[in-house]
Amino acid sequence: MPPKKGKKSKKQASNVFSMFEPSQIQEFKEAFGMIDANRDGFIDKNDLLATYESLGASCLDSTMDAMLAEAPGPINFTVFLNMLADKLHGTDSEEVIGNAFKVFDPESTGTIPAAYLGEVLTTKADRFSQEELDVLLNASSKDDAGNLDYKALVYTITHGQTDEDAAEE
Repeated sequence: MPPKKGKKSKKQASNVFSMFEPSQIQEFKEAFGMIDANRDGFIDKNDLLATYESLGASCLDSTMDAMLAEAPGPINFTVFLNMLADKLHGTDSEEVIGNAFKVFDPESTGTIPAAYLGEVLTTKADRFSQEELDVLLNASSKDDAGNLDYKALVYTITHGQTDEDAAEE
């Protein structure tokens, strides 16, 4: 029986690793390493406490207990990655996000004037800060007329930035 269990664990691990790009996995490994303060390969309450303290913040024991309770067991890197996948899976679909941008594109051109979008996002409802707006506008290409390619932006939001996009920055 134990070998079968090992195969199942490998299968689950390979599935979660296939959900992310290699560059994302590397970033998550770095984050895990920063949180795993005692470098034992597991994140526990003491690691969380040390992480909060290193940031000059505090956290209630009950809050840390609640964080740890979200895991099915001890938090090693694979469990950490599964937890991230579960959290990220809750992101709206490409279609839902695209439909939100289509509201600003009545002629279905696939673009929105960046200045107009910026004005709307910084003056209406849950307003963006200038920094948030800059991040959004820099995450997508614009044509010579200053129109934002929102279809490419939606792809970046739902799938992450490509290596090609990162190289352009």
